[in-house]
Amino acid sequence: MPSTTRRDIPPPRTGSNETEVLRGFLDYLRASIAAKVDGAPEPQVRTAAVPSGTNLLGLLNHLTFVERSMFLGDDVTDWQATFQAAPADSVADVVARYRDAVERANDVLDECTDLGAPVPRPRPDRPAPSIRWALTHMIEETGRHAGHADILRELIDGTTGR
Repeated sequence: MPSTTRRDIPPPRTGSNETEVLRGFLDYLRASIAAKVDGAPEPQVRTAAVPSGTNLLGLLNHLTFVERSMFLGDDVTDWQATFQAAPADSVADVVARYRDAVERANDVLDECTDLGAPVPRPRPDRPAPSIRWALTHMIEETGRHAGHADILRELIDGTTGR
């Protein structure tokens, strides 16, 4: 298997305040995992490489649902099912859907000025976490799955780095 090394980009050194630091790290991780999936070959991108069934395309599909649930108020009834992309979805489809969810989430976050305030949700019957908690959770969730994606992509075609 040929090895391709992409240039790693270090975490951002931006942010004069907590909001800028949190959003900077989240956007860095979002871009990292999207880049790791973008251009991955079929059918390996959806083939499980570990006994749990985890696959590269499924990770990004899952993160799309997490973004939409956390920041847009979408209801997810079966989280396990989010780890599989639909058979008709191409890599480009899943990457585009993820980038769209991130853009829409950022639109919501752009309106939030107080990290202690609850995340605005279209369903007011459900308690919302603080924006600070939501950003921290998304950094953890995205970073964790970006690490999984690093390993899976290297197993697929030898590609390493961001």
